[in-house]
Amino acid sequence: MRPILLPLFLILMRVSSVSATEAKHHFTYTEEAVAAYELILSLRLDEASHAIKQLEADDPSNLVVHHLANYLDIFALFISEDEDLYRSRKGLKDERLRLLQQGDPNSPWYLYVQADVRLQWALMRLRFGELLGAFNDISKAYQLLERNQQQHPDFIPNYKDLGMLHAIVGTVPDQYQWGVRLLSGLDGSIARGERELKRVLDYGREHPDFHFTRETAVLYAYVQLHLLRKGEGAWRTVQAADLRPGKSLLHCFIMANIAMRTDRNDLALSFLVNRPGGSEYAAFPYLHFMEGMVRLRKLERGAGDYFRTYIEQFKGVNFIKEAYQKMAWATLLEGDEAGYRRIMRESLEQGQAESGPDKNAQLEAESNRVPPLPLLKARLLFDGGYHQRAFDVLKVHSVSDFSNTFHQLEFRYRMGRVFHGLEKYQPALLYYEKTIQAGRDLPYFFACNAALQKGLIYEKQGLVNPAREAFEQCLSLNPDEYRTGLHHSAKAGLERLEVTSDKG
Repeated sequence: MRPILLPLFLILMRVSSVSATEAKHHFTYTEEAVAAYELILSLRLDEASHAIKQLEADDPSNLVVHHLANYLDIFALFISEDEDLYRSRKGLKDERLRLLQQGDPNSPWYLYVQADVRLQWALMRLRFGELLGAFNDISKAYQLLERNQQQHPDFIPNYKDLGMLHAIVGTVPDQYQWGVRLLSGLDGSIARGERELKRVLDYGREHPDFHFTRETAVLYAYVQLHLLRKGEGAWRTVQAADLRPGKSLLHCFIMANIAMRTDRNDLALSFLVNRPGGSEYAAFPYLHFMEGMVRLRKLERGAGDYFRTYIEQFKGVNFIKEAYQKMAWATLLEGDEAGYRRIMRESLEQGQAESGPDKNAQLEAESNRVPPLPLLKARLLFDGGYHQRAFDVLKVHSVSDFSNTFHQLEFRYRMGRVFHGLEKYQPALLYYEKTIQAGRDLPYFFACNAALQKGLIYEKQGLVNPAREAFEQCLSLNPDEYRTGLHHSAKAGLERLEVTSDKG
């Protein structure tokens, strides 16, 4: 899942735990409700559905059942991206909001659960391309949270939702700023969001019965990973979060995802191989995609089979072209260039090219360029965190070994990335600069990411002005692929530098 949507999704991983009010309708998180919630997070969705129905039958005035039912729909849509299911369920949002409004208006949970439902459907609308509706729902959710904070300033769960929204809003890429303008009154910063999330975590440490500590830790880990660029901090956070990847498919996804993004490829494979299975769990095809990726990054034979399984099982449109691309790469690594060309031709007839990786796959297929094995191996090994192995592949080559401009540019970029991974910053900066000079006017992502990576090196070295210039250079470049994610990261970098400058 991609850097902007995933943190929004993780906002939703919770259910209210409250005491009964004197009103007829109430929000009470009983043991039965907790059990249903845990079934949802484990993706044992059929069992969760039965548990919710039983809860409603036993206590029809407990409005938490509607909140739980919404969770159930959202998780089913999240893992399947089934458009028919989305069309059949999205109309339930307004009915559930109406039912939740039967609760006690004086309860701090009254506005909170309504905001939660709106945030959940905002995520789904983003995922299914309904951008205007998504931003409207986020705006309404934020207004509810703000009102709730004014009425109940010590209500801790509010800070979890507000923390994520405040952290993300300042880093939204320029092409989506029209949506941000719809978010009336919503502003913030990474630093503010981080403080609010830490407040919730601190509260949770002092109150062991607080149900949201684990979920807040996951949210905070993704802020560390994507916005603060603190990968090791993110890993330590999820390690301490009491996640259970052997019992929950969602926890397995989180642990494997962060492991893959922090150079722990072998550990990610261990999580995925040992994930829970059986008919009681909902199908989560993306885990096959992830297992294919970790095996491909190890240059294992047979990695393509996992991408084929993903294609056969997934009902959505995202990452289909990328799956074909990765399956083609696996075939090429096994020495079958004809098979690579055949699969890439097939990819042109499949899926949509909306995400950065799918656009990258589409462009590769249209170019009819076969990746040179040294560049492909170095790319995969680097992404797996095997930096020395990647360097050993590239060190025997030079720019002149590659026959076209694209692969010459990629060689410079890959050398920069490998030196960066080895923490040899001077040669990394040299190769990044060569990449920018050669590729700034080309439609490929190499120059834009080289500028971003330059900024990250300078930031790590405490060189604020060079880092700022590099991040701004990244924002000035507009490649045909990965632009949204790269610009998001550059804006987050500029925001971090502002905090550094203020402290200075």
